[in-house]
Amino acid sequence: MKLLLTSLSFLLLAVSQTWAAMPSKIYGVNLGSWLVLESWMLPQGWLDMGGQSCSDCSTCIATESSFAKAYPDTVNEKFAQHWDTWFTQDDVNQLKAAGINTVRVPLGYWIVEALVDWPIETYPQGGLTYLRRGLSWLQDAGITAILDHHALPGVQTPNQQFTGNCTTDIQFYTPYNYHRALVWTAVMATLSHLDPNFGSVAAIEAVNEPIMDANETPDYGYFQKYFVETVRAVELMLGISVPSMSLNVSVSSSNVTAAMIEVSSYSIFSPEVQSALAAAAPILLDIGSQFSMETIFDFNLTSAPLYNSREPLITNFMDVNWQYDNPPNPAYAAIGPQGYDNHLYYSSGVADPNPTAYLESVCNLNRIQADAALGDTPLWFGEWGLPTQFNATDEFLYQWADAQKWAYSKGAGWIFWNFKTEISELAAGLARQWSYLEGLKLGFFTMDPSQYNNASVCDAYINSTST
Repeated sequence: MKLLLTSLSFLLLAVSQTWAAMPSKIYGVNLGSWLVLESWMLPQGWLDMGGQSCSDCSTCIATESSFAKAYPDTVNEKFAQHWDTWFTQDDVNQLKAAGINTVRVPLGYWIVEALVDWPIETYPQGGLTYLRRGLSWLQDAGITAILDHHALPGVQTPNQQFTGNCTTDIQFYTPYNYHRALVWTAVMATLSHLDPNFGSVAAIEAVNEPIMDANETPDYGYFQKYFVETVRAVELMLGISVPSMSLNVSVSSSNVTAAMIEVSSYSIFSPEVQSALAAAAPILLDIGSQFSMETIFDFNLTSAPLYNSREPLITNFMDVNWQYDNPPNPAYAAIGPQGYDNHLYYSSGVADPNPTAYLESVCNLNRIQADAALGDTPLWFGEWGLPTQFNATDEFLYQWADAQKWAYSKGAGWIFWNFKTEISELAAGLARQWSYLEGLKLGFFTMDPSQYNNASVCDAYINSTST
């Protein structure tokens, strides 16, 4: 959508704020199992909370949804303790000292509690308090945040703990749940621009790991377009400059929530986007009241420039090559800055299970070039790890960490899964290959993430095979 350029500027009645931008090269970690708990990452802690362990996560108390259903009277208390202790100021200090400049924050749709269909859907409540606190820590440390919509309404992928509800009944790819995801997007985009605690946020990711077969994700391409339009509609409403797009009318409302209702009637936006904006306004009003921050939603309609010169958020998608069978290309949805995410776990069978095959594969990786040819650039690797399908020695893991860092740095950078995992008898060996902070202690990762134990790790493998 390209609209005639029109000047729309507001003077925000808020404290001057420095907002984040994506680093020129991303060296990052995921804050996994914090606000979307995955019980495999803290097996003893999960049992201590009252959860269960089973081979099929749909058959026991293995997810946030099943936990909330089993313990309706204590779920909020139990999860508040988890949120308070799993990610702390000390973790931020360690990440900053290790040169980490970016974190990806997995979130469930239920962090916007008004979107949950109670009592059919059950999830812990209160997570937004801890998200705001954690983002403020990251901002103080100068670490950029990506808000990752990790667990979607209706569930986007079957039988996965990361969706918050392990099930084969996949309902995300429906108009109703696309709508709820767009409302979530409008709320998060608004908070990212106005709430000083969100000053570390530079990007919002639309959907974590959708089903790979595009035939099973009807209308997902339209959702991608509506997602981008929703973010840009919020920004135009706030007077933030969006490349190749602008409002051609004046907004007369004197506060953000009223302006959102007003803008939701503008026919320049898709009906799906209009509906999402209208639904987001009362939710934001309640959030403002809950956290006593009503003043950040006030502005004066004047000819003065925006007091806080905020850049547009980066809209973020899993790359086009994540799906197969004629997938929609998210590059076609772009309006303004956009980034692309790819996840690569060799433990899932990418290469033959031996050290040589792994190194040959990653050292000749061509995903960055393949994506760029389709317009999906910049590309970062938003999830990867050290796990293998064979018994990896420490000597190999030094190489494996270096080789993956080297390959992924050819693009926009990398974000390791995860910042930490539980260290316990029940989780024996887990942290060795899944925890960045433990990998630092073991020497697999260098204290300067731009450096290597062996910068020539790929020399012997480049062009030895095709990937």
